[in-house]
Amino acid sequence: MDILIKPILTEKATNESELRNTYTFLVSKNANKVEIKKAVESSYGVSVKKVRTMIYGAESRTRYTKRGIQNSKKGSYKKAVVKISEGDRIDFFANL
Repeated sequence: MDILIKPILTEKATNESELRNTYTFLVSKNANKVEIKKAVESSYGVSVKKVRTMIYGAESRTRYTKRGIQNSKKGSYKKAVVKISEGDRIDFFANL
């Protein structure tokens, strides 16, 4: 089971990483904070101080098209905000 799905690279998440040394990841829904901490430490070689998690529920969307109203559903997901120790950095763009 893969715990870390992908990093979230929005403008807000990038600002948090620069100012507060906090990084945001999309994680598996059934992963707990201890598993997330171990996965980040082993993947990126940093020491994690704190992990916060948020679960977002499913959203329904409505589109108005030429063929009529289209209803769709976006699935639920879990997001983890990881604070790492002061001297460490994570560079997501080094492997490109």
